[in-house]
Parts: sequence; C-alpha cells; structure tokens
Amino acid sequence: MTEFLESVLRGLGTGSVYALLALGFVIIYKATRVISFAQPAFMLAGAVLVTYLVGPVGFWLAVLIAALLTAGLALGVERVAVRPMVGRPAFVVAIITLGVDVAVRVVVNGFIGLDVRHVGDPWGLRTVAIPGTGIDLQQRHLGAFLTTAVLIAALFAFFRFTRMGLAMRAAAYDQEAALAQGVSVGAVFALAWGLAGGLAAVAGTFAAAGASVDAGLWLIALTALPVIILGGLDSLPGAVVGGLAVGTIQELAASYQQHAPWLGGNVSVITPYVLMLLVLLVRPYGLFGTREVERV
Repeated sequence: MTEFLESVLRGLGTGSVYALLALGFVIIYKATRVISFAQPAFMLAGAVLVTYLVGPVGFWLAVLIAALLTAGLALGVERVAVRPMVGRPAFVVAIITLGVDVAVRVVVNGFIGLDVRHVGDPWGLRTVAIPGTGIDLQQRHLGAFLTTAVLIAALFAFFRFTRMGLAMRAAAYDQEAALAQGVSVGAVFALAWGLAGGLAAVAGTFAAAGASVDAGLWLIALTALPVIILGGLDSLPGAVVGGLAVGTIQELAASYQQHAPWLGGNVSVITPYVLMLLVLLVRPYGLFGTREVERV
C-alpha cells in the first residue's frame, strides 16, 4: 500500500507538469485554432533561465522572473513569426511554430553549455516525510502540485472575472462576433501566447527540479500531446484532468512493471499513448472536448 500511495503522489506531481504544458497548448488552440509546437522550446528556456537566477534570487523568485521573461519571449514569437500568418491555413502556422521551436532550442542549448546546470529545490529539502504513514514524498512533486493548483485557481479567476479574460473566452467562442463587439483579437492572440509561455517555463522548472537541465528536457513536453487529446483539445479542465491522470497512471506503470517483466522495462513510456488510444475509441473528441457537428 505504501508503494501504491507513493506512486500516486509521484504521479500527481508529474501530472502537474503535464497539466501546465497542456494548459498552454489548449489556451493557444482555443484562441487561434492552431496547435503550437513551440511549447517544448519555452519549457526548456524557462528551466535554463531559472538555473541562472536561482543562485542570486532564490528558487521561487527565479521561477517568477523566468516565467515572465519566457512569456515575453512567447509574445515576441507571436508578434514576429505568427501574427503575419493570420488568415493562412492552420497547418501552415503549425509548421511555423515547429520551426520556431527548433530555432529557440538551438539558441537555448548554447546557454546550457558543457557545465551541469541545476534549478535547485523548492524548499532546500529533497524529500518530505508524511507523519504516521511512512511515505516519503519528493518535494519537487509537492511543489509542482501546489504551484499548479495555485495557477489553475488564478487562471479560473482571470477567465471568469477579468475584462481581458472574458474577451479571450468570447474570441475563443466566435472571433467575428468578438470583433463586432470591439474585442481586440490580436491582443487575445498575444496574451494567449504569453500565458502559454509562462506556464511552460514553470512546467520546465519543476520537471528539472532536483535534477540537472540538459538539452533533452524538452522531450517531456511531448507527453502533453496525448494529454490534450485525451482531455479534449479545446478544454482547459480536460487538460488538467488529463495531465493528472496520465502522470498517475505512468508512475503506477513504472512502479509495478517489475512484476510483469514480459512487458519490458520501459512500458511506462508508452502508457500515455495507450491511454489516449483507449479513450479515443470511446470518445473521439476526448473526455471533455467539444463535439463538432458538420452539416453536408
């Protein structure tokens, strides 16, 4: 039972990273109807920024500054590379974001260098013991889960109660109607990219917390793709639920695969994709995705 609970708690921490990445994908998609493949680059950039800032300012302030700087980078990418493509087919814009991802990662890799770079630990402790249970929880998982919970609450309040949040919801529902009501769709696009960049930076930080940052960190973001498809490409709640579900099942598979050696040693790597396929067989639009009906 202890092993099971520890696996679930680790899964919630890992799933929180997936949820933050998936939220970025979904926010951009809802605003622009384009899947942005630049999220892995923003994730890596944010983590590398934290490695430079954590020494002078501490972990939490470094995360905040890195998120803001990465959000600024995402805004610049949207303005320079994506905004001129408005009106082009979504496939073309998606390919542009793929090129942006490669270009940004090449630049960021130059700042990683040959030295081992660390983002540090949230509270300076590697594990947190839960009294009376015998369970040791890695603090990066606890920090990721709590930070994700706070960010989700902040996003909910932003979209529900602020003028700009309501404008983003209106533009996501119907861009032409939003334009007719005076909503600046260009500002909505820019803010969507900024939010996604900031969330990716936080996700990258906690993905690398307690470990080193290397050029392969961006591969973690690939798991967010089955997460958004599983939860629903246009659903923010689906991104959160899908991320936590995928993280938990992946960690359980990693813990218990030793009892089924015939599965191989890396079955947890393919678990998100198997789960995605099973869900799509039953719900082709994802767990919380909007069902689209086309008349012919």
